[in-house]
Amino acid sequence: MADGFNITPTKGNLMAVQKSLQLSTSGFALLDRKRNILIREMMQLIDKAKELRGQISGAYRQAYEALQDANVTLGVVEEAASAIPVDNGVTVTYRSVMGVEIPTVHLEPQEPQMCYGLDKTNSRFDYAYVCFQKVKQITAVLAEVENSIYRLANAIRKTQRRANALENIVIPRYQETVRFITDALEEKEREEFGRMKVIKAQKGDRPVS
Repeated sequence: MADGFNITPTKGNLMAVQKSLQLSTSGFALLDRKRNILIREMMQLIDKAKELRGQISGAYRQAYEALQDANVTLGVVEEAASAIPVDNGVTVTYRSVMGVEIPTVHLEPQEPQMCYGLDKTNSRFDYAYVCFQKVKQITAVLAEVENSIYRLANAIRKTQRRANALENIVIPRYQETVRFITDALEEKEREEFGRMKVIKAQKGDRPVS
């Protein structure tokens, strides 16, 4: 028996190994398709993340400049800011992309509410409030996109490892096993054919050629 093969070269084993080879080849094709779909999905989100990072950087800068203006004109506005209620309108749902759970973050848009005293604030404080509302919306979208990229990247790495194992280890091993069994069966058939010729020659059917 060839080195490394612990399998009896029979037609039954050949059929079993061929079936395993076929399943492994199909599995690799599916993993390759999954990997390509996940990569395409991730690349689209990466482009979106780049755009959002630019937006959020500008939005934060605008919001903090507005807050600074409010502080300059009113003094420290911490007391007025503390009157603004905490926003609990964030919900997270999930969608599946080739078995990978991708989050969808939704922040319920809210109209600015005058929940602070007008006598201790001014239009610059109102503007800062509106700016930070915009920051919240962009942050929610960016959190969704970046978390999705992270999940997709992990799934791609795992899929790549499995595909590499099939392509470089499992499939070649089955192919080599098929060759080993096929060669052994052909050799056995040749030996059987030669033995039958000898038997027929001994019986006088025809001379051994």
